[in-house]
Amino acid sequence: MAEHTLKRFDEELERLSATISEMGGLAENLLAQSLVAMRSRDTEIAEKVISDDARVDALDTAVQEQTVKLLALRQPMAIDLRVILSSIKIAAALERIADYAKNNAKRSIVLAQTTPPPAAVSGIDRLGRLVLVALKDVLDAFAHGDVDKAHDVWQRDEEIDQVYTGLFRELLTYMMEDPRTITACSHLMFMAKNIERAGDHVTNIAELVSFRTSGHGFDETRPKGSAALYAAGNTP
Repeated sequence: MAEHTLKRFDEELERLSATISEMGGLAENLLAQSLVAMRSRDTEIAEKVISDDARVDALDTAVQEQTVKLLALRQPMAIDLRVILSSIKIAAALERIADYAKNNAKRSIVLAQTTPPPAAVSGIDRLGRLVLVALKDVLDAFAHGDVDKAHDVWQRDEEIDQVYTGLFRELLTYMMEDPRTITACSHLMFMAKNIERAGDHVTNIAELVSFRTSGHGFDETRPKGSAALYAAGNTP
């Protein structure tokens, strides 16, 4: 980030980035804890994830307030404008990731009253861990302005989609073979979709890291590993 004549401007931009980093750390923790709640069938952890989502929402509001102030008072241009505009979008993506974690925590409370297939739970956990690692890496890329690392995260979206596609089909098989699993597998199916969508937001953040640093996103078309689902006429 360029150094400005007005030291106050630099401090405001640094505070904005710090707010987003704090928000990212909270969103990462909520996603991780939502997986713990599912694996361990721990409703107390799930309840904490649900309540802590409000902290992410508060930081999202803080980002909006800071960006409005910067746009109104500083009239930023070039890289400064990109930093501010991308900050709004990154905050929105992190807020959605936290919402998906909260939703999964709610479903894990219901899931704890059922007997889901252990292999299906392990599959959801694997998908969640893939997204969690990608989120951690993209937050590191954001903190250091590392476009190469952001691009690496962006490319992982295909693997996440492929794992999700396999899970979707596996859950359908469980429900068809044993109707007693329908309730549990339905919740797991929604949880898998929430995690896959969180992964999409992670890759959006990766593109924004590139935009704020270089002025453009990635030139390639993002590979989608879930295309086969739609080609086959299935809908997740």
